[in-house]
Amino acid sequence: MSSLAGDLSPLLDDFGLRIGRAMGWPPMAGRAAGVLMLSSAPLSTAELQSTLEASKGSVSEMTRLLVDSGTVRRFKEPGSRQYVYEWRHDAWIGCLQHMLGQTRELLTLAEHARARGDELPEPQRGRLREMHEYYTFMVRQMEEILQEYRTLKS
Repeated sequence: MSSLAGDLSPLLDDFGLRIGRAMGWPPMAGRAAGVLMLSSAPLSTAELQSTLEASKGSVSEMTRLLVDSGTVRRFKEPGSRQYVYEWRHDAWIGCLQHMLGQTRELLTLAEHARARGDELPEPQRGRLREMHEYYTFMVRQMEEILQEYRTLKS
């Protein structure tokens, strides 16, 4: 494929192994991330299928994970009817925003659980308090990290 230079198979395998493991994704999602990060141009589903030697369904699922993670953008190029995918220029900000969103969702769960857990015995109420404290702390820290990273990149 012209948008990737040289034999990047070992590097893409490393992406698959490490990103897959870190994110709890299939290795194919990590390989797709690597392909898109290293590509010099947006890629269509067919191009990703060919590069990854994967089915259309697999590529569709993997690109959905990457778009949802905030690192990949899906769009139609002017004059084209098909979607293409590219690594976002602000992918790491997108990734942080995604992680912050997930953590906020868990904080909401902790708030609801704590409010509904008044009738539980103390050990369980204590666990719910800890959960709430933890996610309150994590949201605050992640908001600060995101702001600091935005400042660094501007």
